[in-house]
Amino acid sequence: MKTTQILSLLIFALIICSCSSTKETTTEGLFDTEWELEYISGPRIAFSGLYPDKKPKIKFNEATNKVEGNNSCNGYSADFTLNGAEISFGEPGPTTMMYCGEGESTFLNTMEKVNRYTVDDEGKLNLMIDDVPMMRFKKSTQE
Repeated sequence: MKTTQILSLLIFALIICSCSSTKETTTEGLFDTEWELEYISGPRIAFSGLYPDKKPKIKFNEATNKVEGNNSCNGYSADFTLNGAEISFGEPGPTTMMYCGEGESTFLNTMEKVNRYTVDDEGKLNLMIDDVPMMRFKKSTQE
């Protein structure tokens, strides 16, 4: 009798947990928005030191499957692929060649490693490596 109750409780808990973890990632809000970087994981330099004058921006073009933006110094463009919550970025195309510190390379190197994304309840875009947020963007006020 006691084993049956415990087993029933475990099955019920499993059902509840599985239902809450099947939240589907949608592309709603990803397109038609310019996103401004507000956090990047990894570098030993403070965020304000990496991007003292201008923060990187990214914009997803659904029609061409390209992202375009500014990596704080130079413009960039790259292909992207979405598959549910999975995302990958192609090699950035030609950019202007100004050197503006380590922020640009940190941004582009991190983008190459990203494999997942979410748009959270606060409307922030999180680019992640597996389940670890590496870059967080807010909607840009200047488009």
